[in-house]
Amino acid sequence: MPRYRVRLEDGALAVMSAADRERGLACVKTYVATDEGASFVVVLFEGSETKAVIEADRLGQLRTGAASAVAAKHLARPGARTLGVIGCGLQARSQVVCIREALPELEQVVAYCRSDERLAAFCRETGAEPAESHREPATADIVVTITNSRDPVLRGEWLRPGALVCAAGANRRHARELDNAVLERAAFVCCDSLADAKIESGDLIEPVEQGVLDWLEVHELQEVVAGELPGRQLDDDIVVFKSNGLAAWDLAVAARVVDLAG
Repeated sequence: MPRYRVRLEDGALAVMSAADRERGLACVKTYVATDEGASFVVVLFEGSETKAVIEADRLGQLRTGAASAVAAKHLARPGARTLGVIGCGLQARSQVVCIREALPELEQVVAYCRSDERLAAFCRETGAEPAESHREPATADIVVTITNSRDPVLRGEWLRPGALVCAAGANRRHARELDNAVLERAAFVCCDSLADAKIESGDLIEPVEQGVLDWLEVHELQEVVAGELPGRQLDDDIVVFKSNGLAAWDLAVAARVVDLAG
């Protein structure tokens, strides 16, 4: 089920859920987010039993990074060697860790964020090279945007032929990380869930409303993973993966945590 938000005085309560019928598992992920931060919880059920209640901040970072890693594995151009990251928060760290795991042949990571102090800390922790502007990481083979910006941080004109863009930050209707030129240049656009994207993906909703994109041109990553669609067809194609985050991912990761704990 897509994420739904209940507005609070200084933030929002978000609720999302999923079921794995083959395994007999179900989960609810819920969190409150305000300007001061956020607190995440996943409740995992097996049949009628409450299997686990898991603090899910780190869990969410890992599953979001893992989704970008799956996209990179299936959609990056052959021989991709460079990763550019726009954003230096905790979510950005797991993006680097997970994409490196999926593509161990990566040779360079370049990162940028508006805070020099945070950028320096991020580069120390991840081994990334600091950039002086948004434009430098945008020229990598794989470009990740993982910010809380309401306005685009990535311009299509900056992208090199063959780039994969993983837009994983904005998940609100009126927030965007990509400008229209990114979508105009893209030969293939996919998301994690069309139903969810039509509710909260400003990066796709606004281009559709402006006639730059059509929902018929937006596919789901699962179709590529399952072999139903080719995804990238040419090495020089620009490909976009819009990631909002699914409760199905939370269920999968929570189940794995419980298995490891057992």
